[in-house]
Amino acid sequence: MTDQSNTKTILKRMYAAEAEYLLAGGPGNADFEPLAEHFSSEVVLHQAEALPYGGIWRGHADLERFFAAMSGTWAVFEFVEQELVATDEDTGTAVVLTQVRARSRATGRELEFPILQTITIRDDRIAEVRPFYWDTAAIAAACTPEQATPHR
Repeated sequence: MTDQSNTKTILKRMYAAEAEYLLAGGPGNADFEPLAEHFSSEVVLHQAEALPYGGIWRGHADLERFFAAMSGTWAVFEFVEQELVATDEDTGTAVVLTQVRARSRATGRELEFPILQTITIRDDRIAEVRPFYWDTAAIAAACTPEQATPHR
């Protein structure tokens, strides 16, 4: 069980560590450990399969690979606005609404979109994250270079 003020503190610290990690250059350039310490060693991150970094990511090593995949996909991925929408003290679950501004590395296309995440906290660490994207097809399309049409 996690109380709401503790949940807010845990999330605030994790998002600050994530921003610091990315500002320091992210995967391959920054130390992942200060970010990893906010997550359970058995963390599970569920990403929609339609995304370039889709799938289930388990544990710290997978989480670090996830950040590498995100960095490979996005040249810019910033949280414009973020709101802790709800918490459930009994389950340790928080709901976070984030407005994102992003630019694809592959295409240079820019998008703005919301992500709603459910985040489960156990023993003061993030144990599970489930992001829900408004339009995964639009995100995937923005990250996919258009195929040249052969001339006949």
